[in-house]
Amino acid sequence: MGENAAVSIPQSFIQELLDRTDIVEVVGRYVQLKKGGANFMGLCPFHGEKSPSFSVSPSKQFFHCFGCSKSGNAITFLMEHAGMGFVEAVHDLAQQTGLPVPEDDLSPQERERAAARKQQQATLTDVLEKASAAYCQHLSSAQHAIAYLQRRGVSSAVANRYGLGYAPEGWHGLASVFAQYDDPLLAESGLVIVNDENPGDVRRYDRFRDRLMFPIRNVKGECIGFGGRVFGDEKPKYLNSPETPVFHKGRELYGLFEARTAIREHGLALVTEGYMDVVALAQWGFPNAVATLGTACTPEHLAKLFRFTDAVVFSFDGDSAGRRAARKALEAALPYASDTRSIKFLFLPTEHDPDSFVRAHGSDAFARHISAAMPLSGFLLQAAADQCDLGTPEGRAHMASNARPLWELLPDGVLKRQLLGELAAQSQLEVRDLSEVWSQARAREAARSQGGHAIGHAPPPPDAYNDWSHGEPPPYLSDFPPSGQHGGTPSLALYPVYTQRPAKPRWTPKGAKATASTAGVRGPSTVLANRADHAARLLLSHMEFLDALTQEEQTILCALAAPHGRLFTWLETQFHEHGVRSWALLREALRSDPSAQDCQALAERVMTGAHAQTEGETSELRAELRGLLNRMVIEHLKQQQDTAIAQAAHDPSALERYRALQLRRVALEKLSTLAA
Repeated sequence: MGENAAVSIPQSFIQELLDRTDIVEVVGRYVQLKKGGANFMGLCPFHGEKSPSFSVSPSKQFFHCFGCSKSGNAITFLMEHAGMGFVEAVHDLAQQTGLPVPEDDLSPQERERAAARKQQQATLTDVLEKASAAYCQHLSSAQHAIAYLQRRGVSSAVANRYGLGYAPEGWHGLASVFAQYDDPLLAESGLVIVNDENPGDVRRYDRFRDRLMFPIRNVKGECIGFGGRVFGDEKPKYLNSPETPVFHKGRELYGLFEARTAIREHGLALVTEGYMDVVALAQWGFPNAVATLGTACTPEHLAKLFRFTDAVVFSFDGDSAGRRAARKALEAALPYASDTRSIKFLFLPTEHDPDSFVRAHGSDAFARHISAAMPLSGFLLQAAADQCDLGTPEGRAHMASNARPLWELLPDGVLKRQLLGELAAQSQLEVRDLSEVWSQARAREAARSQGGHAIGHAPPPPDAYNDWSHGEPPPYLSDFPPSGQHGGTPSLALYPVYTQRPAKPRWTPKGAKATASTAGVRGPSTVLANRADHAARLLLSHMEFLDALTQEEQTILCALAAPHGRLFTWLETQFHEHGVRSWALLREALRSDPSAQDCQALAERVMTGAHAQTEGETSELRAELRGLLNRMVIEHLKQQQDTAIAQAAHDPSALERYRALQLRRVALEKLSTLAA
């Protein structure tokens, strides 16, 4: 069942499940543990370390790392380490303990179908695991397959790590593995092809024959499909399992299960195009590589990767096909390109793929290429300018037209704002001019989609890019100087005429003194109780604001007492897993997440009533949140100062910390005063 399925798992069941779960056994599937006193110790799977600081308590059913401070129960571990969603982790543990998961929101018929689907998936993975074990056994006696791996520089250790195998020649090799070769499960799993065009003569035969076999595993380590490679120049060079109930090429990445720990340790994921790229890179010291499965990189791939890291490097072949694949990856990656993530593109020489390059030039040369990989911003500019002569007005206009759909895919943030300036400069336009042109283009497209006719210069819609009627430039333009303050003399005829109107009213908290900007403005009938409530309201209604949070601000919010801290932690998780979501979708997600019941009550409260109306320009609301966060940071700094003073009697360096905290606090207070 998918993570977003509308299910409600009772909290009582969650507690019973955790009571019956042995966390040592769960963690032990992924981490080598040794008894150390009352607890078990091992190397932390969440950060690289040489001496064990990761503790698992069988009495408390809890894990904690003294190095990176990661902690939690068995469900938390599966979510953090295996990249599972909450529902998926619950179902995984329930399967291990033999407990049926109650799902109150489902009808009896739906429960029956879900149970049948789950049983089918489990049965299919069992069949695929059995085939994988057989292929591994066949490899040990297939001399030409072993010779091929040796020529490619693949050691037996790496081959074993990825479970490489060999599908023997012959049409019915799996008949020796499965007693019933006509079992429908063999066809359903994609292992056997059934030719039933002639009802009187149904023929079955193995899909994979005389091929090097690469088992494809999900994040739990279950075999869900295969990729098979020929040893010569036969076509197709690679043959993949078909789509099945357990295998979806657009969602899975080859090698992710094997690479998940290395991705965390290296701080980035390498995305390649082929199975051998992954295996070869692991052989040469890059175990953090994964590969798409014969399909373009999808948003689902990116969402899965960003559960493990905030940095992704796409490594593509240097030929034209590699460039096309890179362009598709760019489009998939743009919605995830927040200000806190790093997405880069590595282009090798035309004659090379990662496998051939690392074997020809070595790991140091490949590492240098990774370091010099092109940032997403550079590739976007390059992709927009492709086949455009920027030395001519026509070429620059073409480039600007190409750039708009790419730029609009970016989430709100500093990067999006900066790229608008870059694109305007390349177009030899002012930022406002480019925004106006794009707004007009959107208006024409909207008219066409509605069956209308956009004649001449249709007025731009009042959107976030060109809403000049309310006196303030849009948020993407507010930091740029007015036209004429940089680069040349502007023509007034190029700019829309706009009049100063009062900004949309903003409410004044009860008891606060009205200012010139708020006097006479009617406020809400209800006000929020505190800064945490206020911040929750702004972030629930404008989830994209999470991108602007610093690490310190995020930590402060998540460390707040329950339920506020839990809500902010939950919201951050939703943002990383699903991107920006509306309040309506967040509300449904909260209702379907049994572990977030206290969060749900808080969210419903702050998003109900007059105070829930986040009226005003986006730039105003961002500033409102910035002011709140600054005050919260100031309070946090005061607490740290108090701690430093208390420590000063026995720690001489505490006074230095106090002074540094004081300087920072005063600077923030001045900033808050100016902004008020």
